[in-house]
Amino acid sequence: MAQDEVPQQNSPQDSPSAPARPTGDELALRRRVSDLEREDVAEVLREAAGEGRLSYTELEERLESVYGAKTYGELVEITSDLPNGLAMPAPAADVAGFSGPAGVAPVINAFMSETKRTGGWLAPQRQEVNAVLGDVTLDYTEAQLPYDEIYVDVKSILADVKIRVPQNAIVHLDSNPILGSVSEQESTFGGPGEPPTAPPKVFHIRGTAILGEIKIKRGPRLSKRLRLT
Repeated sequence: MAQDEVPQQNSPQDSPSAPARPTGDELALRRRVSDLEREDVAEVLREAAGEGRLSYTELEERLESVYGAKTYGELVEITSDLPNGLAMPAPAADVAGFSGPAGVAPVINAFMSETKRTGGWLAPQRQEVNAVLGDVTLDYTEAQLPYDEIYVDVKSILADVKIRVPQNAIVHLDSNPILGSVSEQESTFGGPGEPPTAPPKVFHIRGTAILGEIKIKRGPRLSKRLRLT
């Protein structure tokens, strides 16, 4: 009598594996880019042509590709052979509660509406804001700030955008008002600052105001200073 054959079980290696989840770098390369980012890359290409690194024909071809680009990865590829081209995205930071690529948050679009980020929200490293006939408030004074440098790209069209940063923050403002206003206002009231041991956060804010207004203020709101809220 022949021995009973034991059915052979598939090992985990033989089982079809689930599709691998994209890494943070891959997600960052797939991120949709804004018109401002395309313009920045176009300026990089023009500078390269002015230095003799690109011919006129190459410049035209690359500019056409830039204005047709949809993702960050496409822009990286277009400038990969230039010394001041875009860098590959940094790896995502290990922050509890946030899994976005390299701290990139969804774009805030406010069209004839109001959007606020206040309180102890988890602030991403990069935030893009498009406000049209609306109001947007970004208050970083109580937010969780896991990054040393924060980048905010704002476009205000007939809109009012307020950005409130910590009292000791370092702000690098790149403003482009077109019949509008982009201003940085110092706090007029003394308030509790961050502990002396905490280094100041650096905010890179680029604001385009077309018949709109962008205000950068320091320190908590007056109601917070007076402990009314």
